[in-house]
Amino acid sequence: MSAVALQEHFKTNSKTREFPAHSAKVHSVAWSCDGRRLASGSFDKTASVFLLEKDRLVKETNYRGHGDSVDQLCWHPTNPNLFVTASGDKTIRIWDVKSESCLTTVTTKGENINICWSPDGQTIAVGNKDDVVTFIDVKTHRPKAEEQFKFEVNEISWNNDNNMFFLTNGNGCINILSSVAHQNCNKKCQYQKIFGSKETTKLCATQETI
Repeated sequence: MSAVALQEHFKTNSKTREFPAHSAKVHSVAWSCDGRRLASGSFDKTASVFLLEKDRLVKETNYRGHGDSVDQLCWHPTNPNLFVTASGDKTIRIWDVKSESCLTTVTTKGENINICWSPDGQTIAVGNKDDVVTFIDVKTHRPKAEEQFKFEVNEISWNNDNNMFFLTNGNGCINILSSVAHQNCNKKCQYQKIFGSKETTKLCATQETI
C-alpha cells in the first residue's frame, strides 16, 4: 500500500478504541512475533497481555511480581509465548503466556529502563539508569558481559543480522557496536572485543546518513 493510499485509508476508517489495561500510566507496548498478542508495561508494577481477535483486543492476563514500575518490555524474536520485562526494582523477568507465569527472575545492578532480545534469541540486553548495559545469557540466566558507558544511553537494539548493536545517547549520536567474533573467541571474549574503542563507530545526528 502506497503512502497516499495509507493516508486515505486512515481518513476513511478513522476509529479509535480504548482498552483498559492498567491502574497507572503505561510505559511500554510491544507485539509478539506472530502478531497475535500485545503486551504492555506500566507504572503500576504489572504487565498485561492482550489477544487480538478480529477487530478488538481481549485482555488475557495481568502479570504481577515486580516491586517497581515496568519501564520496558519485549517479546522473544521467534517464540510468541515468551516476553521479558525490565523494571525499576533492579530485576528483569521472563514470562510465559502459555503457563501465565514467570519463568525466571534475573537480578541486575541498577534500575532498569530499557531492554531488547537478540534476533537469535540467545541474549537479552538490559540498560539501567546508570547507563550500564548488561548482556544476559538466556539459557543460564546469568550476565555474560556488561559495560558502563560514559554517556546517557536512551535506547538499545540489535540489527536483524545479530552482528551489530545500537545505542542512542544523550549527545545526539547513535553508537554502533560491532559484534563479529573470530573463530577462537567465545561469547564473553566476543563482547569484550565489541566494546574496545577500535570497534565502535559514532554516527552523529547532524550527518546525512542518519
